[in-house]
Amino acid sequence: MMLALDSSYTDAVLKRAITNQPVLTDSQRASSPDLAWVDTFSRALDTRFRFPGTNVRFGADFLLGLVPGLGDVLSMAFSGLLIVTMAKNGASAKLVARMLVNVLFDTLVGSIPVLGNIFDLFYKANYRNLELMREYYDGGKHRGSVWPLVAGIVAFLLVLLGITTWLIFAIFSWLSRLAPEAV
Repeated sequence: MMLALDSSYTDAVLKRAITNQPVLTDSQRASSPDLAWVDTFSRALDTRFRFPGTNVRFGADFLLGLVPGLGDVLSMAFSGLLIVTMAKNGASAKLVARMLVNVLFDTLVGSIPVLGNIFDLFYKANYRNLELMREYYDGGKHRGSVWPLVAGIVAFLLVLLGITTWLIFAIFSWLSRLAPEAV
């Protein structure tokens, strides 16, 4: 689902992205210190700095992406922390799912050497998620239960952990049968 196509709304979003202005309104920021923190931290990750002479902005997410592997993991962890904070402050399950898709897409494409770094300059998953949160607040859709989604994710991760553990055990068992016996 795209953000509203109203040109004044689109212009406002573009202006905030180019100038690194707060995304949430003053009243939204005042209603919750957590949301004010999310606004500030999201912008630090995605739009804090500007390449001189251009309107291209970047943040810590881009800089972390320059460190192969570890940078992408740290970036995903920071993004997850932002999503959890937004969920604690009323983001619905549908909104959280959309945010997770943004972060997973950013992480997968961003992990491609060189091209992923260029992609990170323009995709800005955290900033997109913050805009989604603002859209939900403006539309009055910000209340809902995220717990069914959280329970589903935890169940999925537990199943994934179980399968991974079983695979590791099976591989070591297979390798131990192939290894010559010690004399």
